[in-house]
Amino acid sequence: MNKPLLLSLAAAALLSTNLNAQSMLERFEAMEREMNQLRQEIAALKSSKIAAPADEEEEGDEEEEASDQESSDDEDAVRTVASVEEDEDEDEEDGEDIISDEERISDLEETVSELNRRTSGSHLKFKVDYRFAIENINYEMADGSEAKNNGFMTNRLWIDMGYKATNNLSFIGQLAYNKAFGARSGTSGTNASLDGFDWIANENAYDDQIRVRSAYFLWQEQEFMGLDVPWTFSIGRRPSTGGHLVNLRDDDKPNSPLGHSINVEFDGLSSQFTLNKEWGTSVKLCLGRGMSNAAPKFAGTPYADNDANANPDMDIAGLIFTPYDDRQYKFSALYYYADNLIDVKNPNDYSAGFDTVGGMHSVTAYFSINGIGNEISDFLDDTTFFISGAASVTNPKDGMAMLGSTETETGTSYWIGTQFPSLLTEDGRWGLEYNHGSKYWRSITYGEDTNIGSKLAARGDAYEAYMTEYLVDDILSMQLRYTYIDYKYSGSNGFFGGSADGSTGSGTPFLINSSMGGNAANYVDTAQDIRLYIRYRY
Repeated sequence: MNKPLLLSLAAAALLSTNLNAQSMLERFEAMEREMNQLRQEIAALKSSKIAAPADEEEEGDEEEEASDQESSDDEDAVRTVASVEEDEDEDEEDGEDIISDEERISDLEETVSELNRRTSGSHLKFKVDYRFAIENINYEMADGSEAKNNGFMTNRLWIDMGYKATNNLSFIGQLAYNKAFGARSGTSGTNASLDGFDWIANENAYDDQIRVRSAYFLWQEQEFMGLDVPWTFSIGRRPSTGGHLVNLRDDDKPNSPLGHSINVEFDGLSSQFTLNKEWGTSVKLCLGRGMSNAAPKFAGTPYADNDANANPDMDIAGLIFTPYDDRQYKFSALYYYADNLIDVKNPNDYSAGFDTVGGMHSVTAYFSINGIGNEISDFLDDTTFFISGAASVTNPKDGMAMLGSTETETGTSYWIGTQFPSLLTEDGRWGLEYNHGSKYWRSITYGEDTNIGSKLAARGDAYEAYMTEYLVDDILSMQLRYTYIDYKYSGSNGFFGGSADGSTGSGTPFLINSSMGGNAANYVDTAQDIRLYIRYRY
């Protein structure tokens, strides 16, 4: 017996229709019509089965089902036939060599899959995240002078994209645009060459180009080498900004880094293993590269290691260990070592290039409570509290200084915060945060979403309050945020080197006060930022 004629006709008709349809609506409508015809074919297959004897009917027959399944990535995608359950009974009384129901339905599934691939099923799924922000920025310098901007406006656009090719393999990416309103001024300053630095290219108000913020594939398995250990592997441009805890005030889902010490774009790989599902115990290995030592394309030896005067590859290796996470209580820790860190050769001319100054160890740990107590009150049930501590330890390269010292120096930081239900609306979220950093504290948080500089990098005290309210469901939201940083030492947003007298590097910590002499006008004593944004996500 040949494959049912209707199946072939449906396939041909749908492929032809979808390839020539004049609009997406017409394509979807055509697909719906052909899917209905395919469903009728399945029903015909059911009714054509040879009936069992009456006294065995209840035991001998198994149900056949054809169910529609929406695409998991696109709720608006046209439904397709997803599965068919059927028995494998053959008509032994019929002497003809017939094709079994199993083979027929298998052919049907293959055809439906092909139809889905030829229409919307194989396309990347996109989401849009647009934000307009206006900020009042004010700096008070060590000599008492001020610098400010009463109306700094920015546009930020994120285009999320992804596709799940199989149950195990997915692609995830994000394009980004971040720019101040109109043409910017001041781009010829001494540090203007760092505006497009790779670590922050998508995090600062730079230009009107769309860049890749993240792009990677993700492999997921439920077993590792036969063990009941779910694991993942991923490589590409990492989603390494907006990590845990800092995501709360940013109103985003957290990425994997701990935001207290890592918030910067880089390329690399990661692999996570869930060791205990009941406790939520997991370990995650992360490797990244922040700078490659490679000759230019049209050099005599393209992309070979550069000469001895060039900076070597800058690499980072980290381990995130989460011993416990039951979604209410969570404890997590991060250790990383970053090698071949850099600083500017001349603080007065950032275009002069970088020196490689050494490596750095960093340890961060935090504890969070998502819902205080157990049904004490609705308010506490919906309140989050966290506390985080971190330390950095420098490892200077021979003959070089790190953070103004040729010796190993240790810096520390702590951070506490809470987020609770809005006092005005049912769905809004408000929050309060405070963090403190010591003289030699150094984080790698240049990509933090704070235009006056990373508050978590502050060598001093930082205070923040915010209120996030939703105007149209979770699609349109607004946030009012106030950030105040009181610096005790300079160099909070510098790099990793710096001589003791400040003639080289940008990370040397000088005590900030009015007695800094003629340089007092160059050092920020306090900074504050009042920001209002309107954000559209769909």
